[in-house]
Amino acid sequence: MYLLIPAAGIGKRMGSDRNKLLLTVRSQPIITWTLKAASAARAISWIGIISQPTDWDDLKTILADLKLSKPVELIRGGSTRQESVYNGLQALPAAAEQVLIHDGARCLATPDLLNSCAQAIQHCSGLIAAVPVKDTIKVVDANGIIQSTPDRRQLWAAQTPQGFNVKLLKQCHAEGVRQGWKVTDDAALFEKCGIPVQIVAGEETNLKVTTPQDLAIAEFILKTRGF
Repeated sequence: MYLLIPAAGIGKRMGSDRNKLLLTVRSQPIITWTLKAASAARAISWIGIISQPTDWDDLKTILADLKLSKPVELIRGGSTRQESVYNGLQALPAAAEQVLIHDGARCLATPDLLNSCAQAIQHCSGLIAAVPVKDTIKVVDANGIIQSTPDRRQLWAAQTPQGFNVKLLKQCHAEGVRQGWKVTDDAALFEKCGIPVQIVAGEETNLKVTTPQDLAIAEFILKTRGF
């Protein structure tokens, strides 16, 4: 299975002036934990890191320290996640029929989750890891007034990995460029193109490290795992 890791952003909400994935958790860069999980996932055979060239020297140092047995390619990122994934798709080996896309900031995903998504994408066109929403969700207007309360039994919090048929995802990205769609994940492109996307059970600990508070939570979770 081919894995693309979007890692081209800057940690504005983290209060950082550099790529947040180079910040450390348990004395190792965030991206290191993501790569360790990918390396340990038996289903993953190739890894592409989509990032800005300004981070490549740091990433090459991290990769040299990890000494991964799987091939890793650095791919130039875009100005948005959507553009970055588009670039990543173009850089996939020609043999790639399915791909998993996993945000580098979700450094707590386990190898088991990557493996289960890799297995599930063999039997569908698109999928996302997700967990049921526990909180009551309110739809609020621009003035801060509640408009509605959706039934949370139908609400799931999207995570990554997300998996797709490569040919279909390339077509959806091309259509997104043509139509000028702006989306925050690849599943939304499938939705806009009318292609079904399946849910795979995610992990409650698979949080996206976005704020300093998330860093502290990630630190605690990794410690409880014995790292």
